[in-house]
Parts: sequence; C-alpha cells; structure tokens
Amino acid sequence: MKELWNLFITFCRIGGFTFGGGYAMLPMLQREVVEKRQWATEDEVLDYFAIGQCTPGIIFVNTATFIGYKQKGIPGAIAATVGSVFPSVCIVMFIAAVLNNFAELPVVQHAFAGIRVVVSVLIINAVKGMWKKSIVDQLCVVITAVSFFVSVWVDISPVWIVIAAAVLGIAVSGGREAKKS
Repeated sequence: MKELWNLFITFCRIGGFTFGGGYAMLPMLQREVVEKRQWATEDEVLDYFAIGQCTPGIIFVNTATFIGYKQKGIPGAIAATVGSVFPSVCIVMFIAAVLNNFAELPVVQHAFAGIRVVVSVLIINAVKGMWKKSIVDQLCVVITAVSFFVSVWVDISPVWIVIAAAVLGIAVSGGREAKKS
C-alpha cells in the first residue's frame, strides 16, 4: 500500500507543480522517476513519453499510467493515473469557481502572459533533452527535419507523420540488420 501511495503522491506533485502540458513536465518527470526514485531508466521514460504521445489522451497521464503499471501492475497504474490528474481537477474546479470574477483584471492577464513565456521555455528545455537522446545519426536528423516541415506546411494528421517515421525507422533498421548478416 505504501508503494501505491508513493506513486500517487509523486505523480500528484509532478502534476501540481508543472504547467504547460506533457512537454513541460518531462524534466520534472525525469528527475523524480529516473534520478530520485529509479522507477525507470531515462530511455524507458522517453519511450513511455513517445507512446503516451501516440495514444489517445493526455501525454503526462498516459506516461504516468505506464510507469505505475511497470511498478505495481494495474493498482499502480490506477494510483499513478489518479495522482497525475488529481491536482488538475482541483485547480480547474477552483479556477472555474473564482476566475470569472477576476479574469478581466490586468494583474491576472499579466500573470497568464508570464506563465505562457515560462511554459515556452520549459517546452524548449524538454525538446532539447529529448533531442540529445533521440537524434543519434543522420537518418534521425532527416526524419526530424522532414517531420517538422510536413507538420508545419502540409495539412495532415500528426498520427500519419508518426506512423510514417516509425515505418521508415523500422525499414532502415531492418535494412541495416540485413547488411550485417
């Protein structure tokens, strides 16, 4: 039971003290899950994060579910998932109750403008960290560049871009393995 409580509290803390969505949570997630608690390796967290991105739902919640499942099976997945959404539910309920009364105040508008800037920096920092681990050769650079340009200039679902990149990666890896044999 203590381990389930630790999963709940850990993901509750991450969910409650980071803003900006999944990418902004990645640095804190890596610090808590990889460095502090050693529930997963850095590569595993990046894999969970990538899978969480491809599956329906919120990236952070999906990632928390995977990590919780790895630790304690279905009860762990439930504890981590509930912990990850609990702060957001409380914050949204509070904001819905009081924000309408204060949304037009300049200080509130300036606060949100400042938060947006910080979230942008957190996202850039997360991308930088993922870049170092993910871009390992020239093929990865090409896939990244093509994916970026297609996502910006072509009206196509990101799902198709992810599927195409996965198929290309599998095909190239398979070709490299065939050459080695």
